[in-house]
Amino acid sequence: MAQKPVELEIPQAVLPNTVFKVVVRIPFDQKIKQVLSNGKAGTLNVGRVIILPDGFKISPENRIPSDIKSQVGKLYFQPYSEADKNIIVVGPIPGKNYREEIVFPILAPSDNINYLKYPIYLGGNRGRGQVYPDGSKSNNTVFTASHSGVIKEITPVDKKGGFQLLIEDKEGNKFTEIVPPGPELLVSLGQRIRVDEPLTNNPNVGGFGQAETEIVLQDPSRIQGLFVFFFVVLMTQIILVLKKKQFEKVQLAELNF
Repeated sequence: MAQKPVELEIPQAVLPNTVFKVVVRIPFDQKIKQVLSNGKAGTLNVGRVIILPDGFKISPENRIPSDIKSQVGKLYFQPYSEADKNIIVVGPIPGKNYREEIVFPILAPSDNINYLKYPIYLGGNRGRGQVYPDGSKSNNTVFTASHSGVIKEITPVDKKGGFQLLIEDKEGNKFTEIVPPGPELLVSLGQRIRVDEPLTNNPNVGGFGQAETEIVLQDPSRIQGLFVFFFVVLMTQIILVLKKKQFEKVQLAELNF
């Protein structure tokens, strides 16, 4: 079943030094189960990363309006780094609790401002990652053979699952492959395999989606000027109507005379 795309909802324009919300939706089928770190099946995790224009960042808690704060809930937002506070990461978090939407409270910049149109990029992940931060594989990916040879032994690691495979190449050298709990074995005892041949299925049922949009940082003086323009137009229309009425009365008086 095809997964629905990532949805991103933001205001069309914002003012400097104001807090606004970015709503992110990454729907998924709740019937789908992912492999957990212990090898058992569970509900999908979700995660988000949003790349804001320079100067934009997550709002301090004391600046967030009460209506937005109630929508944010207890989520914890983490900047990608101290130098890149405009890149915001959240998750992994339980998908069953945040399936519909996640609200980011964003603070617009207050200095070094250019009143332009800016791009905003979003990435959303369904399911667990396939690689840990240290570069090692998680149990949510395909495990492949590091050597060619014949599988001589397949030994269960423990009661939680997982296997240890003993592979012997044509020179008689023996190598051990460890498969953690979760993935299912695709090979059998006595089978000849080649290097990089899959030993397991791919248990990953998640996926990554992305979206982009634009936001306009609006100049307050332009808004004020727009209101002044509307007021002048309105007053001009009123004056023209009054002058027309006055002219009609004069014409009527001259006809009666």
